[in-house]
Amino acid sequence: MKAICVDDEPLAVEYTLSQCALLPEIEEAKGFTDALAALEWLREHSADIAILDINMPGIDGITLAERIKHAHPETAILFLTAYKEYAYDAYSVHPSGYLLKPVSQERLAEEVRYACGKTQRASNAHVFIKTFGTFDVYVDGRPLSFKLAKAKEILACLVDKQGSGVTRAELFSAVWEDKLYDRKMQKQLDTYIRSLRETLREYGIPEIMEMEKGVLRVKPDAFVCDAYLFYSGDSEAVNAYRGEYMSSYSWASMTEAIMFWRKANKN
Repeated sequence: MKAICVDDEPLAVEYTLSQCALLPEIEEAKGFTDALAALEWLREHSADIAILDINMPGIDGITLAERIKHAHPETAILFLTAYKEYAYDAYSVHPSGYLLKPVSQERLAEEVRYACGKTQRASNAHVFIKTFGTFDVYVDGRPLSFKLAKAKEILACLVDKQGSGVTRAELFSAVWEDKLYDRKMQKQLDTYIRSLRETLREYGIPEIMEMEKGVLRVKPDAFVCDAYLFYSGDSEAVNAYRGEYMSSYSWASMTEAIMFWRKANKN
């Protein structure tokens, strides 16, 4: 997992980087004292998590988070600030967490684990599918790299259906809300489906999805998924859910609202 830390105070950046170095989830961390420098670096690189101060000159942390999310929708945002009054505005960009300085190693580790979907159950699973926050698939703890972003979104949509069969036309209408399902788009959809199946075979997990007579579905018994655990009432999953569900995809907002309601009524 790669992380960036952005804070206009050099000592704060150094401290956060030193804390990140102690976390096994983070393989590499890079620090910046200037938001523009961070954005410039992200033009040619990617980060799994961005740990951002909020009160910074020029581009503030919330604006920076918006720009990062626009360029890299799957980057998790973790705010680390001295001001709790920014919390309401900060949640407009759906951060994975909001921490107040000075932060303890334990609290930072907890939020990083949440951001990358690392629960104990996930660590023990051969195939773990993370839907809280952004959507990701892990095989033996390693994230899958999809050749095509739409192929990944198709799998996300199938996971959202919890094993129910989905026709090509239904899948298209969910993923391409504003386009006509004509012959050209049918061929394009088939290209994405082929890419998805190739990726699953490449990682040795073709069994998590099946396709028969044009109907696609995932096989819930072939993987562990945080959302499915949530639905089953698993206490660890319920506690881990913080209101974000596949936040990169607009079509997931209905399920997100349902999950939020269910958690609110459990408390």
